[in-house]
Amino acid sequence: MVGTRVPSFLYGTAWKENDTQRCVEDALAAGFRGIDTANQRRHYFEAGVGAAIAKSISRGQITREDLFLQTKFTSIDGQDNRLPYDPRAPVDVQVKQSFASSLEHLQTGFIDSYVLHGPSRSRGLTSDDWSIWRAMEGLLQEGKVKHLGISNVSLEQLHLLCESAKVRPAFVQNRCFARRGWDQDMRVYCSENQVIYQGFSLLTANQQIFESPRFLEIVDRVGCTPAQAVFRFAMQIGMLPLTGTTDPSHMREDLDSVKFQLSFEDVQTIEGLFL
Repeated sequence: MVGTRVPSFLYGTAWKENDTQRCVEDALAAGFRGIDTANQRRHYFEAGVGAAIAKSISRGQITREDLFLQTKFTSIDGQDNRLPYDPRAPVDVQVKQSFASSLEHLQTGFIDSYVLHGPSRSRGLTSDDWSIWRAMEGLLQEGKVKHLGISNVSLEQLHLLCESAKVRPAFVQNRCFARRGWDQDMRVYCSENQVIYQGFSLLTANQQIFESPRFLEIVDRVGCTPAQAVFRFAMQIGMLPLTGTTDPSHMREDLDSVKFQLSFEDVQTIEGLFL
């Protein structure tokens, strides 16, 4: 992507609470250079991410320019009582308030990718969704954000957004299920429209794959871990995967998935499991 170094792997920081800073420090030490978070205290501790980044920079391990830093605006229905904005404010103002809070939490002057955490309903886009997106476009036009994205989105909603947005999303981030073809229709649309597909819950949403004899035969023959096989598969079908492991050894193992290739036949086998 022009102007941005997008890494081949993202470290996801959801559901780590007070362990967030330690996990992000370990992820950066292991070699991750893409960090995904959100200004949603219900599931994320964004300030812990920022503290880890600041500490790693102060130690000379990384620079801010080394990082691809992605955070999200979360509407009020996705928040708990610890809001990063005034709930009485118009939604476009809430975006600006949440973004300013994110910069403070993350101790940075810009964000590489700013993501709408999800549309306000499961079908279509509401006037609030459009107001939020226009405010996000404004942040990009001001130079505070390099790229925009959207998460937890349907293909119909992505079509609507791409048709009418002044700035189309550069990223889509969805939970990815093997039983749904690894979100195949969405991935195809993204590929055809220069949108990078980010897949999360690749392991936790697909536990059944680890009981598949055909999958386990591939793992055994290639000589990798099951997690590595899933992540390598994701990369080879054009996906930018997220991992959220809290174990430093698993972080290093996950990153090692960039070091080998699956055969075309192995990719086809994994893609077709459970369809």
